[in-house]
Amino acid sequence: MRYKLVVSMGSLLILLSMLLGACGGTSEIVYVTQTVVVTVEVTPEAPPIEEATPEPPPVTRTKILVVCLGQEPDTLYLYSDESPTLAARHIQHAVYDGPIDNRAYDFQPVILEKLPSLEDGDAVINTVTVQAGDRVVNDAGAVVDLEEGDIIRPTGCNAAECAVEFDGTPVQMDRIVATFRIIAGVAWSDGTPLTADDSVYGYELTGDPGTPTDRELYDRTASYVALDTQTTVWTGLPGYIDHTYFTNFWHPFPRHLWQSALGYTAADLLEAEESTRMPMGWGAFVIQEWVSGDHITAVRNPYYFRADEGLPYIDTVVFRFARDPNAAVAQLISGECDIVTRDSNLESQADLLLKLDQQNVIATLFEPGRMWEHANFGIDFIETYARPDFFSDARVRQAIALCLDRQGAADALLYGRSPVMHTYVPPEHPLYAEDRITVYDHDPAAGMALLEEVGWVLPDDAAIREAQDVDGVPDGTSLAFNWGSAMDNLSTQYIRRYQQDLAECGIQVNLEALPADQWLADGPQGPLFGRRFDIGSFAWRLPGFEPPCDLYVDFEGENIPSEANAWTGLNTPGFSDPEYDAACNRAHTAFPGTEDYIEGHKEAQRIFSEQLPVIPLFMRLNFAATRPGVSGLILDSTESSEMWNIEAFDKGF
Repeated sequence: MRYKLVVSMGSLLILLSMLLGACGGTSEIVYVTQTVVVTVEVTPEAPPIEEATPEPPPVTRTKILVVCLGQEPDTLYLYSDESPTLAARHIQHAVYDGPIDNRAYDFQPVILEKLPSLEDGDAVINTVTVQAGDRVVNDAGAVVDLEEGDIIRPTGCNAAECAVEFDGTPVQMDRIVATFRIIAGVAWSDGTPLTADDSVYGYELTGDPGTPTDRELYDRTASYVALDTQTTVWTGLPGYIDHTYFTNFWHPFPRHLWQSALGYTAADLLEAEESTRMPMGWGAFVIQEWVSGDHITAVRNPYYFRADEGLPYIDTVVFRFARDPNAAVAQLISGECDIVTRDSNLESQADLLLKLDQQNVIATLFEPGRMWEHANFGIDFIETYARPDFFSDARVRQAIALCLDRQGAADALLYGRSPVMHTYVPPEHPLYAEDRITVYDHDPAAGMALLEEVGWVLPDDAAIREAQDVDGVPDGTSLAFNWGSAMDNLSTQYIRRYQQDLAECGIQVNLEALPADQWLADGPQGPLFGRRFDIGSFAWRLPGFEPPCDLYVDFEGENIPSEANAWTGLNTPGFSDPEYDAACNRAHTAFPGTEDYIEGHKEAQRIFSEQLPVIPLFMRLNFAATRPGVSGLILDSTESSEMWNIEAFDKGF
């Protein structure tokens, strides 16, 4: 059966002219009409065959995240002769996931089934018999080859009070044994299974003379062995009661590549590209290239052990080096950066970041970090530093704290993001003794009343208080002193605010700012550690787990910087209180989680807040910024890098 289809070519040409016009064509169209007969044969008996329309192939798009760092790392090798920079730590989190994270003032296993504990039985305290010549840890915490006259702690002894002198007779001592088990399915980025022996290899590299790394834990380890492909066992030296024994799992390294295939020695690894620039890991990403001076590119690890969870969400991460914070913020706005990390000195751009955040141009993250800003009183100052004894009476120290509007200064200078500290333990720490500490809110009237009680009176029509029957201070001495600090903008700003606060209480304060390398220099030259200051501000980096009560113990003068201890002590105020020392020692000689541990730390905070050798101020802020739509970035006050969970970062296309 045939049908005739008649099409007018004129109509086709008109349609063509319209299309050309739409495309901007200007050629003249000549219309020619012609009739064309097209014959189509159709067989009605045969039903038409419907061909399936093939599905178009799925569109695959690569998610690329650009992270702008404040500097270029020198090396990515964990055991280099320098401490890893923060920029290096950012990238190492992409290459190595864990093996243990330190977050929220606690530790979490990443590639381990769990952290061992005495309660669960995968950590135990063994009793062993030691004799002359055996390596042990003595009462002072030093590693010694045992000999007569050494002071040691026998079995069951956890404090200096029960230590004994070794007389050559074999004696029993305690040691810790902890067992770690790697989860199934963890592999190196070449697909080779990660084993317990790789962790033992990390232990061996630590002890190798060619490795310039810290050996404190290694030296206090009796053995570290692999029981099977997934299990390692750490055994400490007798006398070494380690509070963080549950973290003594050595960082694995790829023995099958570095040692077996390439034959590298420990010294070789300090320079080899396979360890310093292109290290093999088990994390979410693999280093693909390192373009010096510009960027490092990391791509998805096909053997990542969490791949079945859909991780990582990003296919490629480009770590771009953007040393100038102004340029980094500009690149964030333009879209050249998705994240600018906290090592980029973003605090210098904080006001701008907040404005851009309010306009939804970027997202700014502020989080109190681990740098604790505080002001030390020069309680026991060096004899050659001639000045009145202003601060030996705790009531004067308390009065000064009451006169300071610390919260007002923190809110103004830290955007209301960092609360005032009341002790050396952050409020969010699980051991924070909130129900025991003395809080010194801004109360100038109470502060002035305390000063009057001590004998610091304000004469009629005078602006500065004078001593009247103050112990150890000549009558008529003005309550005027220096407040020293390093030359940085934040310290200068809050001390100037405190100058005004104290002036209202009749106290004169002079700002004494020095370059940081001078202010923080070792004693006796450095004013702070040479104990030649009145009040001195600086910041400690607080540990991410245990409260640092030991900063202010006396230990019979051993912890107070002086010529006798080669100026190595940390107790710069020269604070000495036997009850405080006893409480801190109670905590330090007990295991975490025990009653002695908890009560010791809380009692030490109570005494500290009453005696107030230091005015706690605030935690300095960590800053980071992202483009809108970037998710997963979480600043944690105890984790060293915000890249700790980079596998969960995501962004829109």
